[in-house]
Amino acid sequence: MSDQNKKVVLGFFEAVSGRRLEDLPQFMAHDVVDHNKIIHGEADEPGAAFDGLRRQLAAFDPLTVRVDELIAEGDRVVARVTQRGVHNGTHPRMPEPTGRDFDVEAIWILTLVDGKISEIRAVSDRLGFFLQLGWDWPQAD
Repeated sequence: MSDQNKKVVLGFFEAVSGRRLEDLPQFMAHDVVDHNKIIHGEADEPGAAFDGLRRQLAAFDPLTVRVDELIAEGDRVVARVTQRGVHNGTHPRMPEPTGRDFDVEAIWILTLVDGKISEIRAVSDRLGFFLQLGWDWPQAD
């Protein structure tokens, strides 16, 4: 099962890098839960990750995700990835496009059920991301 789950996760990242939103339902459950809502700004409901990814791809064009390492155990796959892109588009939770490049490492933890991603958790070098794009660091209210 672990090898099959790795193939699903690789397919997911290939679809994201290829901007093939229509392929995402092959890899993600319709009610997938993304625990990174505060970053992506998507609705707090199952399945909203599809919209979150659509918004990310609109803001960053090109955007590629290179899978550097995969570790699978049971129903979980951990992916260490390098995300590269250019901030050329708009996103409701981001400053105006800067045209600047970024290159950040991230760790994704994906839970799979019935051969599809059902939960997403991710952490990345957010400070490096902001610095590369020239964004101000958010201040506490």
